[in-house]
Amino acid sequence: MRAALALIPLAMLAGCGGGDSGNSATPVTSSTPVAQVAPPAGKTWAEVVSKTPENGYRQGNPNAPIKLVEYGSRTCPTCGRFGTEAAEPLRANYISTGKVSYEFRDFPLHGAPDLALSMLNQCAGTDAFFPMLDQIFANQAAFFEKQEKLPPAVVEQLGTLSPPQAAAVIADHMGMIDFAKQRGIPEAKARQCLADQTVIKQIADVMADASNNRGVQGTPTFFINDEKIDAAVWSQVETALKAAGAR
Repeated sequence: MRAALALIPLAMLAGCGGGDSGNSATPVTSSTPVAQVAPPAGKTWAEVVSKTPENGYRQGNPNAPIKLVEYGSRTCPTCGRFGTEAAEPLRANYISTGKVSYEFRDFPLHGAPDLALSMLNQCAGTDAFFPMLDQIFANQAAFFEKQEKLPPAVVEQLGTLSPPQAAAVIADHMGMIDFAKQRGIPEAKARQCLADQTVIKQIADVMADASNNRGVQGTPTFFINDEKIDAAVWSQVETALKAAGAR
């Protein structure tokens, strides 16, 4: 596990942004649009968020006939682009109809910075998970700038630490603790979350299942109704959603 979550420099983000072109199934095309589903009384579907048995976080109708799943990394530039481009249209045009649910599953293949952001995002709680995920992607460039300025001694130290220790160190040096505090997470709670072995194991299990059983090799990787699609950006995902009947 230490090797899988070790610090990887920004210049080596080879697993990010390539999608799974050439290895992806084409989702079944539906000639008939699926029906719209009314949300629970007093709520919108975007306000219905739950943690799934697969340890992802799902937004929208849990029984939606079209289920979009993303395996993503918070330090992947292509994931950041998708997160910023897709958030509004995905929620307004698809999740809000009850036709589509969207689930984000952690795949922090870029080491300690990625793991730290994953754990702090989960620390925010289920209801606040997606607002904080949006804000992490919106601030991605600032995190990258701080990572590039890490002192060499800190980078060297990270290689000697366990994943939770490395995540805690990187969270301090990259301003992640302050970022969490500004979003309502007390510092003591943030540090406790960074040391949570249960969450670390859950994230590792998600990665292992994705790699060993689902053919996930990089981020972002998308599935519609358990079929991997050849997509890396919002326009491609939207085309696949429409083909599946979300129109």
